[in-house]
Amino acid sequence: MSRRPNTEQRRSEIVQALLATMAEHGYEKATIQLIAQKAGLTPGLLHYHFKTKADILLELVKVLAALSRQRYDEFAANASSPEEKLHAYINARLAKGEGSDPHAVAAWVVIGAEAVRQHEVRAVYQEAVSAELALLQDLLSACLRDMGKSPDNVPQLAAGLLAYMEGAFQLASAAPEVMPTDYAAVTAIALLQRYIAAERSCD
Repeated sequence: MSRRPNTEQRRSEIVQALLATMAEHGYEKATIQLIAQKAGLTPGLLHYHFKTKADILLELVKVLAALSRQRYDEFAANASSPEEKLHAYINARLAKGEGSDPHAVAAWVVIGAEAVRQHEVRAVYQEAVSAELALLQDLLSACLRDMGKSPDNVPQLAAGLLAYMEGAFQLASAAPEVMPTDYAAVTAIALLQRYIAAERSCD
């Protein structure tokens, strides 16, 4: 009796193959043939799991968002204060080391560009960004309240930090040899601490 194919595993392999192929060739040149080759499948079998390349891309957005949240959960597991949880989030998003994936960062930058061009990608991308923004707002609010500060301007601060992160991803992908090593997380935390210190001095 033959075993049924592991559909979930196959889909995951195809999504990872798109990620790797995009890192080498970009989205436009990541053909079904190249993706199938990277996944060790025939194009026909790939189409059995995903109708189009765009469908694989949509799934990749969800996978990358889930991986980002998973890395934060791991970093925050031992955090004992709101400030430590906020730092864990920044480090999870920006720090190199265990769990970091330059290919995933490059793929996320490409996805952002495709979100401008493709309505379906934009909808899923915006959903992922909205979730990140909501989490960051919650972390910032908790941190500021714990320090006795008013979280009135948290939406703007969260948006600014998220924009900084997205810009760091762009530079890490497009000009990695230009930017200082490991600057992104350290600088984000330093800027945030200076902001909070400035707020304290205004009390």
